[in-house]
Amino acid sequence: MKRAYKYAAAAWILMTVLLASCNAKADPATGDTERAAVQPGMPIVGEPISLRFFTGKSPSNGDPFEDILVWKNYAKLTNMNIRFELVPFDVLTEKRALSLGGDNLPDGFYSARLTPEELASYGKRGILIPLDDLIEDYAPNFKALLEKYPMLRKGLVMPDGLIYSFPSFYDPEFLSMQIGTPLWVNKQWLDELGMAEPQTTEQFRSYLLAVKGADLNGNGKRDEIPYSGVGVGTLINQLKGAWGLGNRGLGHKFVDVDPLTQQLRFTKALPGYKEMLQYIHGLKKDGLLDKEIFSIKENALNAKGKEGLLGAMIVPNPAAVMGRDEYIGLGALQGPYGDRLYTQMKVPLVHPGAFAVTSANRYPEATVRWMDYFFGEEGAALFFMGEEGVTYAKDEKGQLQFLPFITDNPDGLTMDQTLMPYVTWLGGSYPGFVRQSYFRGSESMKGSLMAAEKARPDAVAEVWGKFSFTKDDELFMLTVGADLEAYISDMELKFINGSVPFAEWDSYLSTLDTMGVREYMHIYEQAYERYVHD
Repeated sequence: MKRAYKYAAAAWILMTVLLASCNAKADPATGDTERAAVQPGMPIVGEPISLRFFTGKSPSNGDPFEDILVWKNYAKLTNMNIRFELVPFDVLTEKRALSLGGDNLPDGFYSARLTPEELASYGKRGILIPLDDLIEDYAPNFKALLEKYPMLRKGLVMPDGLIYSFPSFYDPEFLSMQIGTPLWVNKQWLDELGMAEPQTTEQFRSYLLAVKGADLNGNGKRDEIPYSGVGVGTLINQLKGAWGLGNRGLGHKFVDVDPLTQQLRFTKALPGYKEMLQYIHGLKKDGLLDKEIFSIKENALNAKGKEGLLGAMIVPNPAAVMGRDEYIGLGALQGPYGDRLYTQMKVPLVHPGAFAVTSANRYPEATVRWMDYFFGEEGAALFFMGEEGVTYAKDEKGQLQFLPFITDNPDGLTMDQTLMPYVTWLGGSYPGFVRQSYFRGSESMKGSLMAAEKARPDAVAEVWGKFSFTKDDELFMLTVGADLEAYISDMELKFINGSVPFAEWDSYLSTLDTMGVREYMHIYEQAYERYVHD
């Protein structure tokens, strides 16, 4: 009996050891099955460790990330080797959902655009780990930002009171970064046409008509494209302020505040919204919009700009992405009733879920230290500027400046193209804190700063952050609310391209009622009250 007990006990111990070894996920670099001790300074860990990150990728960035200068240098500095599993942004949502729900969790989600709903849901289920204690102990740079900017903590804390992510956060004083993508017009063509810089929507339309009717690039063809952009959404974001809409920024594209009653209103059902769509439809009908505007991708748009075909466009900066410096950014355009509001204003907390750590990660302390570095001055310089002497130098004032081969490439490459082997912030969505003092991307270029100053007098004064919803309300917003918003986006395109006539507007409004817009607004009003009084 004793011998049988001993055999059973031995078998149980052996099974336990085997299970533990299977679940330990020994690090391939070291064979170590214990958590790596985090040490002060650099490197972060004494012996090399390896991690795997699900990573969103812009078409502007090079690949693989492991070969990019910033990550090669940081791996040597930290003793942490990251395998970035790159996922294009255009399929990110679907792939992210599959990864979160799959059996092979990555160690982290980097530049992954996790939504607040995903952070709350997968955090509650234990798939994403809470970071509050780790931030307290291992993230001094980020902790300081949380203390300095209450809006940051407010936007990151989930309904359960915990933080599950590091964000992409813009300095609220860095206006051109909040704008991101101004509306640009060709100053040389304005001069050739004898036209002043457009100040109203009708003057803008007149400029586009003039571009259509002239051979301004001098190639003997009528191949000029008056306006182009990636879809019409960015044009709507720029123009809606001319009809007095969108007065709380881009974080809430369907709801703002009535300036007369101070009550919330659903903007997509207002007469002004209809008139704005009619204006854009008129541009389309008169051949002033790119024929490919509903399908064109970023790279194709930049190629057209580089050829000198575009009269106007919405991009970060034509000099950076197209190598064209003849464009100027416009301020707010005045609409038909005197409204003049610059509404292309991002929330400073632009991506709450830019980086998250999963329960599969055996080195959460080291991972948080790894991430926190980029929220400090030294790490930000590496991430945004690269390596001193290789990609940048300090000027006489001690400011960091890219070397001439980047800003004025001898091979005719744009600045973004030249930077591809060195950095991976191109295209955005990265976790980090963006300040003008060390960010030398397109938003820091002279043209972008000038455009921001034009926008400043009419810029949205109060930019709402994200609202929090109760569990039941969140379910409504993810189902009924999402269907409602998708229907509106679809109808925007159909009204603009003419496949649905404006005679069907009343039918559109009736469908909004049927789909639950009243309940949508009721939930929004309750969330707004929590937002204001939180």
